[in-house]
Amino acid sequence: MFNQLGLIGCGLMGGSFALALKKAGLVRRVVGYSKSPSTVEKARRLGVIDVMAESALLAVSGSDIVLMAVPVAASENTFKAIRHLVDPGVLFMDVGSTKRDVVDAARRVLKERLPSFVPAHPIAGREVAGIEHADAGLYQGRKVILTPLPQTDATLVQKATDVWAAIGCQVLKMTPEHHDAAFAAVSHLPHLLAFAYINAMADQPRGQEYLTLAGPGFRDFTRIAASDPTVWRDILLSNREEILKQSEAFRHALEQMERHMREWNGPALQEQIRSASDARSQWSLGGKPNAAR
Repeated sequence: MFNQLGLIGCGLMGGSFALALKKAGLVRRVVGYSKSPSTVEKARRLGVIDVMAESALLAVSGSDIVLMAVPVAASENTFKAIRHLVDPGVLFMDVGSTKRDVVDAARRVLKERLPSFVPAHPIAGREVAGIEHADAGLYQGRKVILTPLPQTDATLVQKATDVWAAIGCQVLKMTPEHHDAAFAAVSHLPHLLAFAYINAMADQPRGQEYLTLAGPGFRDFTRIAASDPTVWRDILLSNREEILKQSEAFRHALEQMERHMREWNGPALQEQIRSASDARSQWSLGGKPNAAR
């Protein structure tokens, strides 16, 4: 059990982590900080945190586990604010959706204190943001990716693994580079496409009329377009090189299908649809292929 969780960022992700630790009996006290005092007060009223901190540094003071649940673009400034209390033996983690930029910031700022930082990315979330949506079960049955560095304290990596496993996560480990390439493909590009598609639809002269006719397929395809704009601006910019590679691959596949349509090449078009249908049928959320059908 941890004596104190220092929570920097009292939103959906950080608040859910705090509630999950409390529910599992893994922490005695949670001290929370956010830039907005009203957010911290709401977190206290909701029972997500026990004590309000006036700064990120005060949230870290006395904590033996610290979670940075801030936008990826704020990681470097957060490291600067807390670096004097990044002590050996204290577990520091983040929940950023990109890892290379966060790791680079940690290297620049933490220097000899870098071994205490275990970069993490829980594959969980919702389209809604805010502490009022925090849920102790948010991470249950989800994956979390740890991207430790060669310098990272192995004892803390194991401690991080145990913590996430204890709140219901399947823990995987990979390099920051592998992480960002993979999630550009399976998460970041789909969001980019959803944002662009909704904008293209809404900008048409009769776009609003078309939207009134949309059904479940439209709902499912566009669900992620309702995601937090600030969070996704940061993600798309911070992982732009990998996302643009995936965008080019998508554009090539789309152009192939468009060419078959222009040429009235039904067999070739059907084959590409079949290929996509088969690949999707073999996929499942847990990462294990479905039984052949």
